[in-house]
Amino acid sequence: MQWTDEGIIIGTRRHGETSLIVELMTAAHGRHLGLVRGGRSRKQQPLLQPGNSVSATWRARLDEHLGTFALEPVIQRAATLMQSQPGLYGIQLLGALVRLLPERDPHPQVHAALAAILDWLDDPAMGAALVARFEVLMLEELGFGLDLDSCAATGAVEELVFVSPKSGRAVSRIAGEPWRDRMLRLPRFLRESSGAAPAGGDLVDAFRLTGYFLDRHVYGPRGLEVPGARERLVALVAGLRPAVNAGG
Repeated sequence: MQWTDEGIIIGTRRHGETSLIVELMTAAHGRHLGLVRGGRSRKQQPLLQPGNSVSATWRARLDEHLGTFALEPVIQRAATLMQSQPGLYGIQLLGALVRLLPERDPHPQVHAALAAILDWLDDPAMGAALVARFEVLMLEELGFGLDLDSCAATGAVEELVFVSPKSGRAVSRIAGEPWRDRMLRLPRFLRESSGAAPAGGDLVDAFRLTGYFLDRHVYGPRGLEVPGARERLVALVAGLRPAVNAGG
C-alpha cells in the first residue's frame, strides 16, 4: 500500500528511542498517522513540528497498519508560530479540533481551511477570527452545522444578530429581541468577510457561540474536556480592539 498527498502536521509523539509517530491532516486521506524513523534526530526535528506543510508518502504492507511516512518540506512555518502566544495557542487548538474527526476519513474542506488559517495565526485578531470560523466548519463536518443564512422565525436575511441555542439557527434582531437574554449573539464576521479584524468582544461572542454547540454536541457527549488552548486563546483576544487591517 502506498500513496502520496499534501499534509499539515498537527502533532507528534515519541516512538522508541529515535522515531516519532507523526499525525497529519491530509488533503485526500484525512487525519492520518505514520511512523517517521529517525524523526527525533536534529536534522528531522525542525521539519516535524505542528503547523508545517509537507509532501507525505505513506507506505504499509496492509491498509490497516500504522505504516511509515517519508516527508518533504513544503512550507515551514512552525518556528514563527511558536514565537507568539496566538500562534502557539492557535495551532494547539486547531490540532485538537481536527482530532475530533475520525482517523483516515477524508475532509478536504478542513485541510484547505487549515492551510489558509496557519499563515494568519500570529495576528491575534485575524487569526482568532479564522479559528472561530474554523469551529463553525468543524460543527458542519461533524454533522451539527449551524444555519446562519436566514431568520428561523421570519425567513429574513437582514439584521441576523442572534442564534437560537435550541435550533442553532440565526434569528433577526426584531424577531429575537423579546428573548435576547436567552439568545446567543451572532457576530457579523461569522457571516460576512471583511478586511478589518473583529473587536475582542465580537471574537469572544463568536467563541461563546461555537463553544456552546461544540460542548452540547461534541465535547459533552464524548466526555471530553474543552482544550486548554481554547480557553487561553479566548482570554488573549478578549481585550483586542477593532480596525486591524488584514489587507483585503
